[in-house]
Amino acid sequence: MQTIENINNTIKENIAVMVYFSAPTCNVCHALKPKLLEELNKNFPAFKVESVDISVEEEIAPHFGVYAIPTVLIFLDGKEFVRKSRHMSVSEVLGEISRPYEIMTS
Repeated sequence: MQTIENINNTIKENIAVMVYFSAPTCNVCHALKPKLLEELNKNFPAFKVESVDISVEEEIAPHFGVYAIPTVLIFLDGKEFVRKSRHMSVSEVLGEISRPYEIMTS
């Protein structure tokens, strides 16, 4: 089970973190997540991924200001860098993190 503390620790301890908010009833969430994870693993190996099921861990989403699913939060060096909700493509997310990720990990 996820906690706010666990996620905050992951964000503090890793240079690049994606927090993925979804729910079992969200078809878009389930279609998007495996594609996003595959591309992250292939192109951005330093990324750590935290998944939050908002139907189970109900207090985490409001803590991060998340009120729609799917939502992707990207943290680089402990700071929120990208926030995407609902309508997003994998290439759009990857495009926004590509350059800063390269700078931070080179």
